Amino acid sequence: METYQRVKDNIMILTKPSASFIIGMASVLATIPAFSFSQTVQGWIAPAEVVEKLSKSQPQYNYYEEKVPVYTLPDLLLPAEGKRIVNAEAWNLTRRQEILELFRENVYGRVPETPYNMIFRISGIDNNALEGAATRKEVDIEISSEGLSLTIRLNLFVPNDATEGVPAFLLINNRGTEQADPSRKIKNEFWPAEEIISRGYAAAVFQNSDVDPDNFDDFRNGIHGILDRGERKGDSWGTIAAWAWGASRCMDYLVTDSDIDPARVAVIGHSRGGKTALWAAAEDQRFAMAVSNESGCGGAALARRKFGETVEVINKAFPHWFCRNYIQWGNNEDSMPVDMHMLLALIAPRAVYVTSASEDLWADPRGSYLSLYHSLPVFRLFDSNTELDKRMPPLNTPVSSGNTAYHVRDGVHNLLLKDWNWIMDFADRVLKQ
Repeated sequence: METYQRVKDNIMILTKPSASFIIGMASVLATIPAFSFSQTVQGWIAPAEVVEKLSKSQPQYNYYEEKVPVYTLPDLLLPAEGKRIVNAEAWNLTRRQEILELFRENVYGRVPETPYNMIFRISGIDNNALEGAATRKEVDIEISSEGLSLTIRLNLFVPNDATEGVPAFLLINNRGTEQADPSRKIKNEFWPAEEIISRGYAAAVFQNSDVDPDNFDDFRNGIHGILDRGERKGDSWGTIAAWAWGASRCMDYLVTDSDIDPARVAVIGHSRGGKTALWAAAEDQRFAMAVSNESGCGGAALARRKFGETVEVINKAFPHWFCRNYIQWGNNEDSMPVDMHMLLALIAPRAVYVTSASEDLWADPRGSYLSLYHSLPVFRLFDSNTELDKRMPPLNTPVSSGNTAYHVRDGVHNLLLKDWNWIMDFADRVLKQ
């Protein structure tokens, strides 16, 4: 009689092996590629050929796990003053607000309190969109202050077979309009509106450039040019904070639309859009779920690992994304009062999904997963059963627990239908039930 025991890493251990079993298994294992077997046993590891290629082409950056420095993360549950946080009520009353302020002060910046007016205009409706499966609405969100204005165009598809308000995905599109073409003359996996509708969700999208241009213009254009007053300070908001603010203005509209269930709206973004989605959900608790697709440095990835893109590098390349105070943490990550596990924790108890791609080492897949893992003490304040293995899951194998989820997909830096389907599988559980 041969008996088996399943252990946490999903390996089946034979406790009373027979000689015939051992011979048979040897034959089977000989046919399995070493990479596949390694991925199954250990979880995901960076492909050696990708590591070597990147290290040769970009020797100034670290792509080797063995070169990641020893680091200590800030304690999520230990306030600057006071007793250790032991329950959800104390987290919400004290520590959450403290961490939110630390991110405003040191990373993304603070939204100005400038008064503004906002008007919604439905500029177009197509009741027979997507071959009759959806109604398309073109919504213009006009923001104005002291004679200056801009318009955010929100494109929204709603399932025609819905009998009540539906959950929705709001995509922050940081790519060209052709990547999320509302006319659907150009279809792209980056925003698979047809598939989103078929799964019973509304599909909404806006261009981040409608809110603020993605270039360093000394913060004179876009929403900065409208709402900024006086001299900029070290904690004045950067462009990521502006885009996140724009996502909240889209949410302002969605809560007024009877076709949408405002309690079940997910905000999703890729790369810089993924950074934005996390900060939008941290600042605006109306978002029920945040999806950060390959957001890397300044997003989901732990800064203290100094793997791939670093704080110093991102500030030099994109000086407009963050507040000026963030610059001081370049090559000084260990002194930062925050790290990105704290950003993910700000979303608790709402849902968060973090993704990576196997060849996108610039965005540090392992650091992104560890960030989620180290955010769990806060999620457990709300759901004590939330637990993930510290080891990364195998390639193309989504894992989730409670309101947290992660996957690392094969391939390069992109947002694909494969990602969307796994994300919607998770949303089916946390938004529909």
